[in-house]
Amino acid sequence: MTDSTKDRKERLADHLRKAILTLELMPGSDLDEVRLSERFELSRTPLREVFRDLAGEGYLSHRANRGVRVSDLSHTTLRAFFQAAPMIYGAVLQLAALNATVSQIEALKDVQARFVAALKGGTVAERSLANYRFHEITGEMSGNLYLLPSMQRLLIDHARIGMTFYRPQSPEMSDNLGTASHHHDAIIAAIEARDAGTAGRLAMDHWQLSRSQIESFVMPEGLDAQLGQFSEKLTA
Repeated sequence: MTDSTKDRKERLADHLRKAILTLELMPGSDLDEVRLSERFELSRTPLREVFRDLAGEGYLSHRANRGVRVSDLSHTTLRAFFQAAPMIYGAVLQLAALNATVSQIEALKDVQARFVAALKGGTVAERSLANYRFHEITGEMSGNLYLLPSMQRLLIDHARIGMTFYRPQSPEMSDNLGTASHHHDAIIAAIEARDAGTAGRLAMDHWQLSRSQIESFVMPEGLDAQLGQFSEKLTA
């Protein structure tokens, strides 16, 4: 039995999301529409429907008469991210503590178990994707239609930056990974206890762990050079 067009579109969308989040597709890179069309056996119309949906989520951007590319990770976007992230994460976790369902809490615990396993023996990509999913669930828990699109966009860039965080290159960075995991456990406990105040404070503590990584991307020598160096490390 062959896959339906819907199934192939879903596989393509999942492939592109993971490739973008893990920097397999670097920020600003062009998509090869012909290759993707052949690989996923999709004609131009359904292919571009996937691109349109992912652009709406913040993964891709359209350029007039120049095709589709991966969303940039520039100084401008990172500065905006740096300003908005603590406020949005704090609001999301407070609302998550108030609105989370039992099934969502169980899903969060399952993802945390996957995150812990990835820290012990997983790849950098597995660690980053598990962390991404953990925070994506908290966004779903918030149940706020105004916050969710902003949270989704933040998580895309946070995951891409997190590819450096989850490849620790110093004892301090290794310690931070353990602290991040403990924060996750505390966040789950606060949400389960319906303690919005504690959940909000934990959001700020958790944010501080990532802050230095984000600052390292907003440097005078230029983001492009840093991304190029990091790409070399990933393929080394």
